[in-house]
Order: sequence, then C-alpha cells, then structure tokens
Amino acid sequence: MSTSSEATTRAVHVRVRSRYLPQRSDPASKEWFFIYTVRITNTGEETVQLVSRHWIITDGAGRTQHVRGPGVVGAQPVLEQGQAFEYTSFCPLPTPSGQMSGSFQMVTKDGAPFDAEVAAFALSEEMEFS
Repeated sequence: MSTSSEATTRAVHVRVRSRYLPQRSDPASKEWFFIYTVRITNTGEETVQLVSRHWIITDGAGRTQHVRGPGVVGAQPVLEQGQAFEYTSFCPLPTPSGQMSGSFQMVTKDGAPFDAEVAAFALSEEMEFS
C-alpha cells in the first residue's frame, strides 16, 4: 500500500500523503508518530462545505479505531468551484505501521449531504519525513 492516496466523490477530490516522524517517535515505548497532509479540491460547479470527518485507523496488529468529529483542524471550510483547502495533522500508533481511510461529510450550498471518500493510505516507519 502506498503512503499516498487520491479519491474523487461528487467532484470533491481528496489527496493524502503521509510521513513517519522519527524525531517525535519512541519505538522503545511502542510509540510511532506519523503526519499526513490532506488536500481537498472542489473540481465541480457547486459550492460545498466540509462539516465533519470520519477516520478509520488500523494499526499493524489489526486493531481498528474510528475517529469522528466536526470539521478538520478546527475548520469547516467552504469550497467554491476550483478552490482547495489543505491541512496537516498527525496520528500516533503503537506499531511501526498501519493505515488510515475514511470520509469527509460534505454539504452542498443547497443543503444536500454526501460523504467524500478518503482512500486508504499507509502509515509506515520506512517512509520518513524529509
């Protein structure tokens, strides 16, 4: 599995790239720290807003955690045609590898809700941040 992914749902394109941060990790204490950068681009004609997120995080031992919450990094961005929003966040794991996937809950200007897919991407100690 790649440390990057891309998916498009209803003209909302989501690209993710992840990196391992050895300087923030402590393998002796079973703590591996990963960052990921998400870029959400509205390639369609209708204005959309990101209202919440749902992450599915699976560590290298197969344990799965679901994380849900409003917006991303404290924001609920509104994206008009051609606009993009990019942010970086982090994910600590108790194993040196894992994966994430999920969705962003979006709503159109007319109030129609839909989920924009976040395709699965790897979290891997072998891919360090440079």
